[in-house]
Amino acid sequence: MTISQGPVGLESPRTSRDWHEKSSLVVSEAEVPTVAEESLNPRFLVVSPYTEKEHLLDLETLDPENQLLALSLASLECLCDDYATRPYLEIFNWEDIISRLRALARQRNHVWRETSFYIVAFRSRIPPTTVYADLGVLDKAAHIEATASGGFLKYWFGTPDAEGRNLATCVWRSLEDARKGGSGPAHRKAAGSARSLYTFWQIDRHRLTIRDGIASWDITKWTD
Repeated sequence: MTISQGPVGLESPRTSRDWHEKSSLVVSEAEVPTVAEESLNPRFLVVSPYTEKEHLLDLETLDPENQLLALSLASLECLCDDYATRPYLEIFNWEDIISRLRALARQRNHVWRETSFYIVAFRSRIPPTTVYADLGVLDKAAHIEATASGGFLKYWFGTPDAEGRNLATCVWRSLEDARKGGSGPAHRKAAGSARSLYTFWQIDRHRLTIRDGIASWDITKWTD
């Protein structure tokens, strides 16, 4: 994750607050929807608000589990207006994403193996003096770096509310990919600008675990 709308590669917060998170959510087998066949075989996938070629995910660089989750995350939707402050599990349509994942796995006759993914949620607050377009320039450059590094499955960011609060989130193949994706010069420039651009920022880390056969899943606090 970047550090403009929200950071793509930061690994630890410079400010902290109490963990406000819902307990682990486990979902059992649900009805599987039908997914159009033409959606199953793109090579380059739009995974962020940026649609230029250098921002697209190359699915051929991923194993089947990561390919299928990336395709499923194309249907990620925010369910609320107060996403900047709401607990992470309540913000997005995770049940729909998992249902889509089951459908894709079934259509590809793929037997899902338990896999965990690394999620970053970047919560921030900008002062009235921050020019939001300046954040976008930093963010876009850092997103290109993160995409090129590999394993960057999804990036979403919102719009600051009336008090300047916002949320951005990334889904990565692994913590190692996130660290690699955040090590380039564009990320360092964005991180160096954080102190002047934000009055507050915090990084929450989560683990998405999807178990064998997609029989259940949960999102929990990440622990190393």
